[in-house]
Amino acid sequence: MSFPNKEDRLNCWSRRDEYWQCLDKNKSEAECMEFRKQYEKFCPSQWVKHFDRKRDYLKFKEQIEQGEYVPEESKET
Repeated sequence: MSFPNKEDRLNCWSRRDEYWQCLDKNKSEAECMEFRKQYEKFCPSQWVKHFDRKRDYLKFKEQIEQGEYVPEESKET
């Protein structure tokens, strides 16, 4: 895989940002499938994996900072 040029990177980042904004707004992946398809189309698959993990981490960090995180074992009791 060759490294994407500046235009390709900007397209990828724009599609990622649109997809993330849709998720933030709708809270449902089903409503954002068209954005997801464009995101996957314009970004290299390794980048998609990286960005998905990054978003999960940022959401987790946000929950921790706001005191909203409940560990799995605490949910069961």
